[in-house]
Amino acid sequence: MIHIEVNPSLQTDLAPGVLERAALVVLAHQSVDGDLTIVMTDDAQLRELNRYYLDIDAPTDVLSFPASETNPETARRYLGDILISIPRAAEQARAASHTLEAEAQLLTAHGTLHLLGYDHAEAEEKARMWKAQAEVLERLGLSGIEIQE
Repeated sequence: MIHIEVNPSLQTDLAPGVLERAALVVLAHQSVDGDLTIVMTDDAQLRELNRYYLDIDAPTDVLSFPASETNPETARRYLGDILISIPRAAEQARAASHTLEAEAQLLTAHGTLHLLGYDHAEAEEKARMWKAQAEVLERLGLSGIEIQE
């Protein structure tokens, strides 16, 4: 199950189902069954978390917090949490000349892959992650969209 939370102060017309669908496509692509939470939030919250967990005092577009635990109530694997700054996603979508929905799906796919152990710190890891990400985006009908670094 994909749990979607929306920061109460966030003003957006983005349908949470867009993010849910992207996460489900990643899980299907990777043949993984599990639950995760996606939080639609703002730059302030991501900046605070980025500073606390990564010692980077700046906002970012997406953060992933892998958990890989088992929910004692359902016995399902809990993969972790993804937080997405919707205002930053909107800015990046404008800069890349595509929709907020496309950018949000890209960030959800990217964050979900991180929950599954993908990374892009080294060139070989990045190539593997970008390949999986491109395949997922193709399944979502978003070929050609890439993460901005």
